Order: sequence, then C-alpha cells, then structure tokens
Amino acid sequence: MADTLRVILLLALAAAALTTGALALAWWMEPGRRLGRALLKSLGVVPEAEALSPGEGRAAGLDFDGAQIAVLWNRGADGLVYGFEEIEGGEVIVDGHVVARIRRGEVRKTLDVMAPDAETVVLRLLFSDARNPEFELSLWNATLAVQTGSPAEAMRLGRRWLSHLDALLKA
Repeated sequence: MADTLRVILLLALAAAALTTGALALAWWMEPGRRLGRALLKSLGVVPEAEALSPGEGRAAGLDFDGAQIAVLWNRGADGLVYGFEEIEGGEVIVDGHVVARIRRGEVRKTLDVMAPDAETVVLRLLFSDARNPEFELSLWNATLAVQTGSPAEAMRLGRRWLSHLDALLKA
C-alpha cells in the first residue's frame, strides 16, 4: 500500500512538473515576447520605440542612440536593420486610405482623422532600398485572431511613429 501511494505521489509530482514546464515554454514562446526578443537581438539594445503585430508575426523597433531601425517578419526569424539615413518616410493607412504621411523632402500630412471603428490600421515604413522599399505592419486588424488594444490605440501608435520619423528626417 505504501509503495502504491509513493508511485501515485511521484506520478502527480511528475505531472505537475511537466505542466509547469509546458506553461513556462508557452509563456516564453508567446508571439509578442518572441518578437520583442528578436528586436533586442537585431538592434543589440532594447528598442526605444517599438510596434508589434503578433498576429502577423511582424515588428519594427527604433534605436535612437545607434541610429538604426529594425523591421522583422516571419515571427522575427527574418528581418533587416536600416540606418536612419535610409529612411524615406512613413504612412498610416486606415481601411485602405492614407490618412497621414511623412516623406523626406515633402510637407507632412498630419493625422487629422480618428476612426474608432476602423477595420485595419497599418503603418507603412518607406526605405531607400531597391529590394525592400517598404515594410507594412498592421497596428490593428479586426480579422486577426490575436488582438491587442483598439483602433484608437493603433492610431495613436501610428501617429507617434510618424512623429519619430518626422524628427529623424529633419535631423
């Protein structure tokens, strides 16, 4: 009887350890965390501004001290790091319409539209790279299963990114 109780307790302990390990692994491999680690690895420092789209597996991060921007796709497995001098501009696109734009050498089109019921909010970054001239990142997409925030928060994040880009292009 004592041996049976000992075996049951060992099995329960093993099951608890396996469950804890599986939960820790799921937490570690969560898409947002993976993208954050990939940004840290690609920039070499914690990004000072970041935009993540866990549902798409895309991310972008700015390192002001290192004067670089990283864009990642394929859940952070692939990406590019650009110097600030390679940035041409950016746009915020809501439901297929450009609502704000900043481009090198052009007047800024400010974000004057707030769409609280938007289906999609996309940040498009433009670079002086012939192979990869643009990078699109969904800040909000009502059709994706993984959602963080709201359309209004996505619009604020897009406006903040355009402000960063505007300051970089003027420097």
